[in-house]
Amino acid sequence: MDQYLQAALEEAKTGYEEGGIPIGSVLVHKDKILGRGHNKRVQEGSVVLHGEMDALENAGRQPATVYRECVLYTTLSPCPMCSGTILLYGIPKVVIGENRTFMGEEELLRSRGVEVEVVDSQECVELMQRFIQEKPTLWNEDIGV
Repeated sequence: MDQYLQAALEEAKTGYEEGGIPIGSVLVHKDKILGRGHNKRVQEGSVVLHGEMDALENAGRQPATVYRECVLYTTLSPCPMCSGTILLYGIPKVVIGENRTFMGEEELLRSRGVEVEVVDSQECVELMQRFIQEKPTLWNEDIGV
């Protein structure tokens, strides 16, 4: 696992330890992490603070040219909301830890020219499976079921 996906996984583990949903993300520009984040819907009572959204928020406002040179790393396939944000800001590449426990909008991203790479990390899968077994109601709430 490369260093950036590892950083995203560390964020996911932090979220899990805080009692939240274990999804982490980092936004990388030219080999530098601009923002790190994890799902904080539980911790902050937020309806939109998924891992990807938190990483982007923590990166702060960036010029459009910066987003177009970034890679977003996320431990789980991005949902429709996060995929829309990726498209809105023109992020050209997304590296996904796993998509076995949840398949997000990867086809939408690809159809709009985003390069999508799925690593299929066993560590990411195991963390999500453990969480889903422990808190199925919370998981269903997070994915809108």
